Amino acid sequence: MFEANSLAVIFVALMGFSILLYAILDGYDLGVGILLPLTQKDDSDTMIASIGPFWDANETWLVLAIGLLLIAFPAAHSHIFKELYLPTAVLLISLVLRGVAFDFRAKAAFSHKPTWNKVFKAGSLLAAMSQGYMLGMYVMGFENTLAAYVFSLLSALGVAAAYAYIGACWLIMKTEGALQVQAVNWAKKTGVLCFIGVVAVSAVNPLINPDVYAKWFAWPTTLYILPLPILCFALFVYSQMQLKLLPAHNDKGCWRPFVAAVIIFALCFFGLAFSFFPYIVPGKLTIWQSAAAPESLSFILWGAIIVVPVIISYTIFSYRVFWGKVQELRYH
Repeated sequence: MFEANSLAVIFVALMGFSILLYAILDGYDLGVGILLPLTQKDDSDTMIASIGPFWDANETWLVLAIGLLLIAFPAAHSHIFKELYLPTAVLLISLVLRGVAFDFRAKAAFSHKPTWNKVFKAGSLLAAMSQGYMLGMYVMGFENTLAAYVFSLLSALGVAAAYAYIGACWLIMKTEGALQVQAVNWAKKTGVLCFIGVVAVSAVNPLINPDVYAKWFAWPTTLYILPLPILCFALFVYSQMQLKLLPAHNDKGCWRPFVAAVIIFALCFFGLAFSFFPYIVPGKLTIWQSAAAPESLSFILWGAIIVVPVIISYTIFSYRVFWGKVQELRYH
């Protein structure tokens, strides 16, 4: 149905789409977990309720992305996870902790509830930081140098701040009253940290990767790609301006910071994708070198054609059903 080269591009696009949706959807619920207060029980229940119907299903996109990497690009899967074995293990453990804490906080004695809140918060923070560390190592080309480790640790903090930022914007849209006011303050602070992280990655990436530098600063490509960082910067400014106006009468514009954060995430992702394409392992393996046999990809594509629309449909349906302000948290 498709040529071998086209199949590799289709599957890397599907994988990229899955990673982007995971970063946005699970990003905000990890962010809510990072921001979870440990002393205000009413706020913690409301915050958990805001992500309750979605948080577990959001992780479907991570499973899909890793599955596509394993099946469609087995050589890249082997290389990447060989380099990222420990942070991947930390990520999985942290996601298990989140799941356990989410259920146990509902059934544990009232005196034990703060403990499970702490576990949920710790799991969320560890998951975000492990993903940020993996991103940093990927950008650094999996170098085993002190500079690579330091940058990866800073990247871990940056991704945690980015998730906290989009999580705060989600709470602005889903809550009201004192919690919404607190979420606005969180979004202002984490938005600045997120912006610093984006600038840092954008500066380091072309400096350490000659191919990336050549892509971004080759004329006339620079002219075509320049709107991307300009738009990203403009959205950060726009978001901060909107946050100063919130909370507003009748909750007017409460959705704007979240939409701005989603677009910022998408622009950053497209920037990284443009920087490294066609490499799936920076400087080592292209998507065509690491792709599975064309016959296998053709067969798997039929499964993807069925599965991906089903996941998208369910995601849209669930968000439609639970649209609007968060209701009181109930477990029965």
